[in-house]
Amino acid sequence: MRAGAVVCGAGIAGISTAFHLTRAGVTDVVVVDPRPPLSLTSDKSTECFRNWWPQPAMAALMNRSIDLLEQYSVESDDAFHLKRQGYLYVTGERLRLAALAQEGDAASDLQARVYDAAELSRRFPFLTPTAAGGLHALRAGWFSAQQLGAWMLTMADFEVVQGAVTGVVTSRGRVSRVVIDGESAIETPTFVNAAGPMVASVGQLLDIELPVLHEVHLKVGFRDYQQVVPRGAPMLIWIDPQVLDWSEQEQANLDEAGRSELLGQLPGGCHGRPEGGADSSWVLALWEYHRRIQEPVWPLPQDRLYPEVVMKGMTTMIPGLSVYRDRLPQPVVDGGYYTKTRENFPLIGPLPVPGAYIVGALSGFGVMAAAAAGELAALHITGGDLPSYAGTLALSRYGDPAYRPTASDQGQI
Repeated sequence: MRAGAVVCGAGIAGISTAFHLTRAGVTDVVVVDPRPPLSLTSDKSTECFRNWWPQPAMAALMNRSIDLLEQYSVESDDAFHLKRQGYLYVTGERLRLAALAQEGDAASDLQARVYDAAELSRRFPFLTPTAAGGLHALRAGWFSAQQLGAWMLTMADFEVVQGAVTGVVTSRGRVSRVVIDGESAIETPTFVNAAGPMVASVGQLLDIELPVLHEVHLKVGFRDYQQVVPRGAPMLIWIDPQVLDWSEQEQANLDEAGRSELLGQLPGGCHGRPEGGADSSWVLALWEYHRRIQEPVWPLPQDRLYPEVVMKGMTTMIPGLSVYRDRLPQPVVDGGYYTKTRENFPLIGPLPVPGAYIVGALSGFGVMAAAAAGELAALHITGGDLPSYAGTLALSRYGDPAYRPTASDQGQI
């Protein structure tokens, strides 16, 4: 079998890369994955997008991705239900509100509004009266990543092969063949590592060590049968650290169960949004208070207290959710891994072996970045004109003596 390019990974990043390669004129593109398309982590996302990023390169990448999403929404007759309800960052502390206002002033081109307490209460009366204010990022919202991927699958001429990439063979110093399941092979001059949480292990097939780590992230869905969260609400993020309101008996139980870490201050970032159409009652909510780093394993590590902890955290921001304090709605918990670099920038572009490329380390922003990430990878592969942010997102940045990556989760919720 021969292919113009082989893409390892049928998540949204791999599908988008194959989609853009075929649109750029590359023929016989093959996507290889042992699982069905979009079934490992792409269907576990909160499926959100925003251009509100503190780093210019990331803001530029996301603006381009949103441009493409809006274009595809028109092309597909909104097959993936693009919603533009924004992100609302809420704080109960005046100093943090002042910092949000400074961010808004510094990034005036990114379309955001800062609300004081009175304006926030008028616009979003379901929020806690203790809120000092918030920042509403306007070029933001969510969509169905599954439907976007399905549309790309039907609109582009590439093949999906079920199997595991077990080898990448080089000849005369460049990629020549990809081995599937240790048996069959595909002759190709181009290999793309878009393996999501397995991107590091796939990189090792070419003796390339990739600077990534894997952070567990869970998500809970529940039916808001009391209609506490309005269907038109934006993504809601409580940015302050908080101490949860446990009863004395709950505190004793947590102590006895060895979960006393839940009694102290937990990090900010508890967030959630309405899910589905006007007739839906579903709400999705997330809060990564664990910050657990580990090698990817499945099934995902679980926390039986996660739904209750997240509901308590959301109640700090939305007091009406206290109606569920004594009887939590039946939760549905899933999740995945944020595969990320130390500075939380993705890896998109050439690898040290000629003919090999990467679209990875998309952290918690894979769905929102996938359209532009796939396009950028295709530009690298086909020799197209690269955008200004391309160098900042390439693996080669680590070879620049002037580049100083620092540990950061800026831009990540």
